[in-house]
Amino acid sequence: MSDALVRMEGIVKVFPGVRALNYCQFELKAGEVHALVGENGAGKSTLMKCLAGIYHPNEGRMFLHGEEVTIPNPRAAQDLGISIIHQELNLMPHLTVAQNIFIGRERADKTRIFLDEKWAENETRRLLKLLHLNIDPRTRAENLTVAKQQMVEITKAISFNSDVLIMDEPTASLTETEIEDLFVIIRKLRDEGVGIIYISHRLEELKKISDRITVMRDGNYIDTLPTATTDIGTIINLMVGRTIYQDSPHVPENDDQPVVLEVKNLNRGKEIIDVNFHLKRGEILGFAGLMGAGRTEVARAIFGAESVDSGEIYIHGERVTINHPKDAVKHGIGYLSEDRKRYGVVLGMDVENNTVMACFTNFLQKLGFVDDNATRRAALEYVDKLDIRTPSIAQKVKFLSGGNQQKVVVGKWLTADSEIMIFDEPTRGIDVGAKSEIYNLLNELAEQGKSIIMISSELPEILRMSHRIVVMCEGRITGELTAEEADQVKIMTYATMRNNHRKELVDANAAAALQT
Repeated sequence: MSDALVRMEGIVKVFPGVRALNYCQFELKAGEVHALVGENGAGKSTLMKCLAGIYHPNEGRMFLHGEEVTIPNPRAAQDLGISIIHQELNLMPHLTVAQNIFIGRERADKTRIFLDEKWAENETRRLLKLLHLNIDPRTRAENLTVAKQQMVEITKAISFNSDVLIMDEPTASLTETEIEDLFVIIRKLRDEGVGIIYISHRLEELKKISDRITVMRDGNYIDTLPTATTDIGTIINLMVGRTIYQDSPHVPENDDQPVVLEVKNLNRGKEIIDVNFHLKRGEILGFAGLMGAGRTEVARAIFGAESVDSGEIYIHGERVTINHPKDAVKHGIGYLSEDRKRYGVVLGMDVENNTVMACFTNFLQKLGFVDDNATRRAALEYVDKLDIRTPSIAQKVKFLSGGNQQKVVVGKWLTADSEIMIFDEPTRGIDVGAKSEIYNLLNELAEQGKSIIMISSELPEILRMSHRIVVMCEGRITGELTAEEADQVKIMTYATMRNNHRKELVDANAAAALQT
């Protein structure tokens, strides 16, 4: 008989077209901090959402205290003593700490007309004292720091008398001091017998706080290892151990090509910290990193979609000011958002209008009327050049496949004569065949002299397509690799590098892993 607090066996979760979990297993003991790691899309959060009642597994069994359980919804999970703290905090900013903790579980006062605020505040005060937290229960959540909001979320979870606490990236927005405060609370809960599942990309944190580490990859369970005797290099190898694409970029070497774009000392709060890089003509510059690394934030800042605190942008050696996307378009920059349906195309409009929308004023005649013949010619040109599969340019974009929608976005920026193109997750949500077409298209654009920044969470894609690879972690650029020296282990090493001054130590671990 297992002594596990939680046991998950043969868990399968299928979404339309995607097998997110493939007969996965997981075990948690009472009084244990068990880390769950893997790349983006490995299935970590999906597995935990099954345990928390957010998703229903298609197959598999779950056990709590040795008894098989069915968890149909989050409330049922809470009733069983299972709480999850999501990476995105769920506090209601206009409510007090006490109101947030006991929302939905309020008590009426003696009049049975009003809520018993005193009871909620006293209970909150008692819980905060147990965790040694100095927070006033009457304080509104909006007036707390992110760290204290995180502590309130933990207090709320504890208020359910949780035996199992799932923490998804709990330190993503915390400082070093705040992280240490959180670790004190986690150790206290562990010592009191609470089982804690800790999801994090920060591998060096896991060495400090966890007892065991389970690795997942591509929806599969890989292995469970004792933290004390496992080095970071081994964890990284297990995380990235799938077959990688062997294809190299088809674009020619461009060492002698001029620098088209240069970014200097770009800063925006904690999201972008002192970012510096350059992009050459005809180059595909890959941006790699884990969720929350700051890659999209950098792209949106360059495109003028987000403001910055400081920094300089140079195009062809001349400093430019980009405060709005229209400024970026004027300077020849196009941005293909990772959310193409929200920011890339207008689904209810046809292919023709989507193709010309980024530079619509170029198609106006002297009296302000649209030159329909010109817009038609432009749309037909890029439907032909990009092989956009559509019955006609009058077809609404919402009826096209994901790959063809992506091509329409590319056509839009080519019509605007964009010299610099930022592709944010260019193959997300499209099938394998369409992916290959997008890869060929990127290579063709580079051969034509377009300069491309490609952000991708898929390491094989980054390795296949990039001349150089910039790696980010927590808002900073932590490494830069040429296509020749890059591999998955090196990229993941930089992607989990919390502080630059630890580079030597982490590189040593990666080197050791490569030799095994």
